[in-house]
Amino acid sequence: MDRLSVLGLGVAFLAIYLGFIIEGGSIAVLFELPAFIIVFGGTLGAVMLQSSSKQFLHALSLLKWIIYPPNYDVEEGIDNIITWADKARESGYLALENIALDEQDTFTNKGLNLLVDGVDPEQFKLSLELDLDLYREHNLRSANVFEAMGGYSPTIGILGAVLGLIQAMGHLSNPDLLGQGIATAFIATIYGVGFANLLYLPVANKIRAIIHQQTMYREMVCEGLFAIAHGENPHSIENKLSAFRLEQ
Repeated sequence: MDRLSVLGLGVAFLAIYLGFIIEGGSIAVLFELPAFIIVFGGTLGAVMLQSSSKQFLHALSLLKWIIYPPNYDVEEGIDNIITWADKARESGYLALENIALDEQDTFTNKGLNLLVDGVDPEQFKLSLELDLDLYREHNLRSANVFEAMGGYSPTIGILGAVLGLIQAMGHLSNPDLLGQGIATAFIATIYGVGFANLLYLPVANKIRAIIHQQTMYREMVCEGLFAIAHGENPHSIENKLSAFRLEQ
């Protein structure tokens, strides 16, 4: 579990809550169902319109990364690559076949299988780099879904504010309905700005950071396997990959 994500979200909302309470506000007034429906529903609809169904569903599937991000241990990865290099030098690439069968990461699994199949080193690297580029681009487009929500949300909040004021102007002689319209107007603006800056944009940036971490790890794997394909000795490979430790 990524405790920092949970803590950050809690700190953000707690700070706003405490500040509002200290100023004498009541937290109950911030819960306005019509404003929520306008802002959240309008934002969701707008981003669904701009996205393909596959990309939108994939973006939703990445939400779990905020709390449970995939774990890529660079140190363990380097140790594994050095072990594979030793086996390949001692017994040939076929010695990696059983390791490939047990490997859970699809990118690493493909790289090991290409080694076992004896693919030309240049073709080997081109194939892995293409996979890496497509994987990164696919996931970044999903992160852009949340960034788009962060862009639409404040504008939809303003739309909700205008709708609330229109409702209020129609009930100038009725204080109760007038107050409800004004409340919807102001709270819709709060929802629009708050959702964008406390949820959507941070989620987009968090997913991008995780994608960057994944990409660096897979670039390390690609470099390591490519070095094995060229027959480099394990010590040389370890020296080459040690720079990736700085990215942890």
